[in-house]
Amino acid sequence: MAGLTLREKAAQMVWPSVFGDYTPGDSPQWQRLTSHIVKEKVGGYTISVGSPTEIAAKLNAMQGMSKVPLIFGADLEAGAGFRARGGYFLPNVIDLGGAVVFPPEMATGATGDTALAYEQGRLTAIEGRALGIHIAYAPVLDVNNNPANPVINTRSYGENPIMAARLGAAFIRGVQANGMIATGKHFPGHGDTGVNSHLALPVVTVSRNRLDSVELVPFREAIISGVGAMMSFHGAMPALDSSGVPGTLSHSVMTGLLRNDLKFQGIIISDAMDMRGVLDQYGATEAAKRAVAAGVDVLIQPLDVTETIDAVVAGVREGRYSEATLDTSVRRILQAKHDLGLHRRKLVSLDSLRFIVGDTAHHIVARRIAERSITLVKDSLRQIPLSAASTARILSVTVGRRSDLSAGVAFNGELRSEFKSLRAEFLAAEDPAADYARLERAADSADVTIVSSYVGQNWDAVSANAPQAFAAFVKRLTERGKRPIIVAFGNPYLLQQIPFVPSYVVAWGGFPPSQVAAARAIAGRASITGKLPISIPLDTPARIVARGAGLERSVIQR
Repeated sequence: MAGLTLREKAAQMVWPSVFGDYTPGDSPQWQRLTSHIVKEKVGGYTISVGSPTEIAAKLNAMQGMSKVPLIFGADLEAGAGFRARGGYFLPNVIDLGGAVVFPPEMATGATGDTALAYEQGRLTAIEGRALGIHIAYAPVLDVNNNPANPVINTRSYGENPIMAARLGAAFIRGVQANGMIATGKHFPGHGDTGVNSHLALPVVTVSRNRLDSVELVPFREAIISGVGAMMSFHGAMPALDSSGVPGTLSHSVMTGLLRNDLKFQGIIISDAMDMRGVLDQYGATEAAKRAVAAGVDVLIQPLDVTETIDAVVAGVREGRYSEATLDTSVRRILQAKHDLGLHRRKLVSLDSLRFIVGDTAHHIVARRIAERSITLVKDSLRQIPLSAASTARILSVTVGRRSDLSAGVAFNGELRSEFKSLRAEFLAAEDPAADYARLERAADSADVTIVSSYVGQNWDAVSANAPQAFAAFVKRLTERGKRPIIVAFGNPYLLQQIPFVPSYVVAWGGFPPSQVAAARAIAGRASITGKLPISIPLDTPARIVARGAGLERSVIQR
């Protein structure tokens, strides 16, 4: 602290974003990175996608350029593999492997098992630290009580605040007992909104009493559990601040509620400062000043690094806040770096990386969570598990984005090991002229038809007419007596569009562990025990699938 200038203090609070990709040393990208570290002296970075070895090597190189150790955070909501996967090599679609990826949080909610939440946190920390990452921007503590939420959805543990609190606290303990800082987000709650804060300003109009009894419950428990960081919500809550400013920029929310009322002493991290929730009304410079004045310690993913540092400094000179305010924030950041041991060792071993990241034992835990999460919401004709012979003609229709190269691959591969005559078809959700009629003809010659949706909660981002066309397709299959089995790998609330289907399975996410688990459950190779951590309203207010619903099935012997 004593050796930092005012501007260097401001720079400690600014953490840009960087891809974990290979970047040549003479490229504009690497030169810009070098400038931010050497000249601007930023305090840390948010790490985006890349392969494990490239991320680790890149972070080591970045650490080597910085006099004060850098601190690296990343969205590790579904484990280190959420960011550190090698992707696919085209055009062969070769899976390049990577860190372990877990099912989304709502899958853990379907298990209700705090031990599994702890294990996910533990393994996230072990793999993340091996990569050189120090802060997990996880867990999501938002209570997803709005089925129309376009951005949280399965990222949440569910709609029960007590369950979300228990699972979130277990995850936090797993992370922080293994050398990494956990981050509760998005304070004070992003669950009850139909607006994506990346695109606009959400407004949550519920009362303070409701906030106390629902939204704030998981955050309180996280603080009791010693969570090291909190990430702010770029949304307005009039019950907390009548001015209408987003929580990130509200002194009443960040300092009054989080610091003073809830006694949180850790690092307050903004959500990405390039999101429209804060930019549209205030612009980047003013938003940065307001965030610091509100009590935010770290500004992540700014539009412009130099301008953001200058803005933080200007706020002091304009009297918006004092240099002592910056001192308090910077002390938290430096203390975190010290507690993480970065003053002793800031580089990671590339040689030991492959014996930690992606370990077989870690994958087993991910598969266990996935299998325990599979939820059979509806099975009126008792089709699941499949009693068909191994020679049965199975039609598996995958509905997903063209860019989702993994959609259906693991699911169909696992099913094909049991049913050799499986026919796999892919339907691009964004295709306005999708040939549903061809698939209906294929269903006519099949013994069993399975339709799997990998489209997330926001169909409109894919195609304006996708929900209607998809629902009409499923309805025609049902009316033709094809008895389709629907598997939701994307939005679990999909049943709202197709309440008439005879069989509905929720797998919670499209990552390979969930695909394999769903196939094993449908084929009768694994038991089904998952329970809905959400309720699903259907076509009338009186019709609803209640939270806690879920039919159980046992393994069958063939």
